[in-house]
Amino acid sequence: MSDSDKMRRIYVFDTTLRDGEQSPGCTMNLRDKLLVAEHLEELRVDIIEGGFAIASTGDFESVRAVAGVVKNAAVASLCRALPKDIDCAWEAVRGAVHPRIHTFIATSPIHMACKLKMEPEKVYEQAVAMVQYARNLCGDVEFSLEDCSRSERDFIYRVVEGVIAAGAGTVNIPDTVGYAVPEQFGQLIADIKANVPNIGSARLAVHCHNDLGLAVANSLAAIKAGADQVECTVNGIGERAGNTALEEVVMALHTRRDFFNAETNVDTTKIYATSRCVSAVTGSRVQANKAIVGENAFAHEAGIHQHGVLANPLTYEIMTPESIGLPRNKMILGKHSGKHAFESRLQELGFHLDSQRVAELFGKFKDLADRKKSVSDADIAALAQDMQTMVVERVKLDRYNVTASNAITPVSTIRLIHDGKQIEQVAASDGPINASFKAISQILGVKVSLEAFQLTAITGGVDAQCEATVRVRDGDRVYHGRGVSTDVIEASILAYLQALNVLLDESVRG
Repeated sequence: MSDSDKMRRIYVFDTTLRDGEQSPGCTMNLRDKLLVAEHLEELRVDIIEGGFAIASTGDFESVRAVAGVVKNAAVASLCRALPKDIDCAWEAVRGAVHPRIHTFIATSPIHMACKLKMEPEKVYEQAVAMVQYARNLCGDVEFSLEDCSRSERDFIYRVVEGVIAAGAGTVNIPDTVGYAVPEQFGQLIADIKANVPNIGSARLAVHCHNDLGLAVANSLAAIKAGADQVECTVNGIGERAGNTALEEVVMALHTRRDFFNAETNVDTTKIYATSRCVSAVTGSRVQANKAIVGENAFAHEAGIHQHGVLANPLTYEIMTPESIGLPRNKMILGKHSGKHAFESRLQELGFHLDSQRVAELFGKFKDLADRKKSVSDADIAALAQDMQTMVVERVKLDRYNVTASNAITPVSTIRLIHDGKQIEQVAASDGPINASFKAISQILGVKVSLEAFQLTAITGGVDAQCEATVRVRDGDRVYHGRGVSTDVIEASILAYLQALNVLLDESVRG
């Protein structure tokens, strides 16, 4: 096999915990981040960007916690090209098995003039000096040229060459504002490779935003032109219109190896579970027609499509649902199913829980089986997702009763168990769910605003489970909750309680 025929290795840098969390409404607490990091490890991404350590005490602690639990992937912290930022980033990641400092400075004329108020020469000097500074602390340093897609070519070449000489092992070319188009962005990568003498001494990375809907296309064009690393987020979440979607770029390389001649180390069968995890902890649902992980990604409604797929799936499916770990509802469990079969199915669905949580989940499964004739994979996955989040239940639902019609004001009576005591409250509002939320808030003495609320059927049929998701705000803090039940009101109450349990737990921990 000639060198040109060898499959190129593309490194996957996941920034769900940093850039992804900057998506409006996608704030994650520490437990959420550790759970996502666990999934990213199983997915086998190469680098996990834990956050922006200097942004806040919470960000610093989150990055340090992720660095402490991740064993295989490198853990990076983003930082500005300033000594205090770099010191903070290093303190956050130094405990990682594979620490990385990721520093950056803007290089476009508009950013240098309007944001930095610096001349290009000063920007160049600071970039080189700060890479040297970071390299003296950490053996793995990445440097990013912020707004590179709008920067001048000769200046790009000079900065890239300078930071590599200073010790950067990875140089990242971001399309920070989503301005690039694939042909031009691919050419930019090719030009950098052709005009930077020492480019072979570092990995060349790309980080694309989706403002024009071209993040994945730009990333793939860059890979085709010779980029070695792609920066992305699960479900494509991120600032404004989002980032390059990890699942899309990975499956594009996996499915079209013949064209890209490149592959990643990602275990694609873990994509679906990771997508569901990120969706659950952020409260940001994936749109139905989203590529790879959307509800309709493998659905076929047109008669001619259905006929073709039945004859041979390859007629209309260029990849299999199994290749991303999509549950296929193959095993239907019921109330007579045993714990062994249940636990086996959990593992097949990608949920690895300890024996105590399996036993607790099996009890919930039995309760659900009493309500439904059969329990599908999707039902089990929905139950297990809550168990994975490990929210400390400082308050639990004991019972509820609602009275509602179009002729009277809806009333809800809620009884909770809080600190071992039963506390009951009655509240009225413009709907049974709102009345229930109001009663819970009165019991707990909290004043939060409900920013988002959504109900979704997990499976079809009149006995389908409902998934409720909520996002509540307490001052500058946002909390997400999720509840699952065959009763929409109960699911909503459970979701609201989960969000408030996180709030209460944070208050107790200080």
